[in-house]
Amino acid sequence: MAELRPNQEAKRAVINELVDKIKRAKAFVMVEYKGITVEADTKLRRAYREANIDYGVHKNTLMRIALAEAGYQEDQADYDKFSQCLNGTTAIAFSYDDEIAPAKVTKENADKINVLKIKGGMMDGKFVDAATVESLAKIPSKPVLLGMLANVLNAPVQGLAIALKAVADKKEA
Repeated sequence: MAELRPNQEAKRAVINELVDKIKRAKAFVMVEYKGITVEADTKLRRAYREANIDYGVHKNTLMRIALAEAGYQEDQADYDKFSQCLNGTTAIAFSYDDEIAPAKVTKENADKINVLKIKGGMMDGKFVDAATVESLAKIPSKPVLLGMLANVLNAPVQGLAIALKAVADKKEA
């Protein structure tokens, strides 16, 4: 292998880091951030950090190479869709443990920061368009969904307990 110039070595390190992030991510969202103020960007980064989301700005060319090296070029249609999103100013929010979190945090902040525009993303190893990302953002978080499930499962048992107590109270009276 030819010896890389210092700039190429730095690019290779960024590509390797991106490949690792892409492979580990359960989901990621790509956003256009052109025109964002420093204050808004600081708030956005804080929101991502609080949700345990890895957010950063990467060169589109390096991201395309990383996607190809991570295996996304095997499905040419998906790879082309990713490539179409990688134009202009692009920031990427990676989530390694919650599939919905990057969509939810991005959508919440896009509503507050009018210059943020969702371009698309990845979920379950497949490309998802901006409309899909926005619809995913409407899904309640995992803890909320688990709480709802617990309530649904608990309701019949609770109803039975109330009915049995009423019968027992009636017999005592």
